[in-house]
Amino acid sequence: MSRYVTVSAKVRRELLEEAKRLKINVSELIRRALEEEVRRRKLIDLEKRLKEKRNVLAKIDIDEIVRLIREDREAR
Repeated sequence: MSRYVTVSAKVRRELLEEAKRLKINVSELIRRALEEEVRRRKLIDLEKRLKEKRNVLAKIDIDEIVRLIREDREAR
């Protein structure tokens, strides 16, 4: 099965003609633009998730964790 699918979009005829005149590879341009947008959105999602995790981590008391680890080690 092919790894690629066909995507279509309607554009003004004049725009496509101008792109051809300028020797723009429309397929490659669309492919790169879509890849970049996916990358950008993934980064935005990752930043959002990181911010949420940061808020949770900020509530953790490091001294309390250290104390609990020491207690656990001493109990062994």
